[in-house]
Amino acid sequence: MLSHPSLCQADLAETIERIKPAIVGIGTFQKLQSPPVNFLGTGFVITDGSHAITNAHVIQDIVNDASKNSLIIMTGSGDKPELRNASIVTLDKEHDLALLHFEGSALPAMKLGNADKTREGESLAFTGFPIGMVLGFYPVTHRATVSSITPIILPAQNARQLDAAKIRQLQKSAFKVFQLDGTAYPGNSGSPLYHPDTGEVYGVVNMVFVKGKKESLLSDPSGISYAIPGKYIIDLIK
Repeated sequence: MLSHPSLCQADLAETIERIKPAIVGIGTFQKLQSPPVNFLGTGFVITDGSHAITNAHVIQDIVNDASKNSLIIMTGSGDKPELRNASIVTLDKEHDLALLHFEGSALPAMKLGNADKTREGESLAFTGFPIGMVLGFYPVTHRATVSSITPIILPAQNARQLDAAKIRQLQKSAFKVFQLDGTAYPGNSGSPLYHPDTGEVYGVVNMVFVKGKKESLLSDPSGISYAIPGKYIIDLIK
């Protein structure tokens, strides 16, 4: 039986309302800077409500930073989000994932679904901060179709297209990612990709990391978006 379009929209609307408190901003805080808060990307709360997932590349400057910038998560909405100190628990650079712990009371957490059951053609959604805090701290939701489940990197057509990074990646497992028919922006890095009805997370939206590998052979990179499958989150938190 076919679903009525208005019912599908209602399901997503209800899901967005439920999961928005679990969507957080990732950034740094330096009291003497102007502005003191520097937005880096999106994250989402999991497990016990005091941990968040984001992309490793979102916080790479913090990992290598010798300054006094503090890692923070931002929660709430509006012009003055609540800032909480955060720390890095562990990194998975191969799959570009990071697990963070943050201070304060527990926040609502998103449930991890079975990413292996995700199929091409499936309609999902992702919520994050595509342009950061330029227009205020308000999460934005986009629909996306899984257009392909494809290896993160393909063998080069000739030796001139190879470099050290590509060789290292090819020597590892060329794991598969979700190619999305949906527009994401750099600020969306770390956004949860989830089922519009249940809110279960199937992946993590990723822009820079995947595009740098998958589309590096293209002279004119496409506007395609990607997501890291959620099964690697499960491996990370184990």
